[in-house]
Amino acid sequence: MKNIKSNNFNIANQITFFRLLIIPVFLVVLFIDKPYSNIIAAVIFIFASLSDFLDGYIARKYNLVTNLGKIVDPVADKILVASAMVSLVELQRIPSWVVIVILAREFAVGALRNLASSNGIIIPAGWSGKIKTTIQLVSLTMIIFKEKFLGVDMYLIGKVLLYISIVVSILSLIDYFYRYFKKGNTQ
Repeated sequence: MKNIKSNNFNIANQITFFRLLIIPVFLVVLFIDKPYSNIIAAVIFIFASLSDFLDGYIARKYNLVTNLGKIVDPVADKILVASAMVSLVELQRIPSWVVIVILAREFAVGALRNLASSNGIIIPAGWSGKIKTTIQLVSLTMIIFKEKFLGVDMYLIGKVLLYISIVVSILSLIDYFYRYFKKGNTQ
């Protein structure tokens, strides 16, 4: 029993769970919606986003990959991003259709990966998905920040990047379906 606990609650998984716990703090600070709170919310969002890269790096480098981590990590990422996007709709910083398109893509890819898995086909994350995630995280951070930084309108640049991320999201979705049907036809 002790071995299972230590394996599942290793440092990589602890970082993942910390990311889940920090989401409500992020949301409270974001909804204060003042210049100082926007900056703090952006810093918290950056910290939470970087923790995703950190937990994955640690898990792979130190052979701490667990089934629990494989399940909870992507869920934590999606909760963080979805919480930020839905909140930004509520704060009238982004339109709801953007969130609908992005979440629809996430649901479609998740469903496709589940279908593929049930057929013994593994579709690993591709570069298009990683680029999509990076652009989304940067754009959301800038929209959360909302303030000008060194004379640069972070909010405007963030919105432009968010629209670019929609295009990359759709291309990534097409890539996932293409790879599924390509692998499915060769087996």
